[in-house]
Amino acid sequence: MSKLSFASLLLLTGLLLSSCIRFTFTGASIPADAKTFSVTYFENNASLVNPNLSRTLTEKLQDKIVGQASLVMVNSGGDLAFEGEITGYTLQPVAIQGDATAQLTQLTVTINVRYYNKSDESKNFEARFTRYQQYSSSLNLAAIEDGLIETICEELVDDIFNKALVNW
Repeated sequence: MSKLSFASLLLLTGLLLSSCIRFTFTGASIPADAKTFSVTYFENNASLVNPNLSRTLTEKLQDKIVGQASLVMVNSGGDLAFEGEITGYTLQPVAIQGDATAQLTQLTVTINVRYYNKSDESKNFEARFTRYQQYSSSLNLAAIEDGLIETICEELVDDIFNKALVNW
């Protein structure tokens, strides 16, 4: 390898290492000076309240960031901060059959999220996210509700993470 090629390689490596953004294997782009994150508890302000939804959503978002970004979680005031509330939790019939009965029921969860990036305020946002799951109307909701909530929360967390840290 010539001295010029080696010097070019060293220069390129130095530039990459001193860049302003860290990239992860998950596709997340984390500002280099961001060391901490915080997720405040998502209050449930929906007219219909599931007692597990707030906790599940908050914990899943915390777990996703811990698992996919090399940031330390703090109680409040993180370099990257997430807060919000659950604004909708609805059940509605879908796939109405000929005898006017619903073949499927849809559980829909809507949340409002605010994201703050201390190192780049142009990345701050407030956005509404909605996800749903359908299930057979012949099933007892109480028996499957926790599973539906788990799936919906995973999808919502992916949406939040992608908007905040993957820049989609």
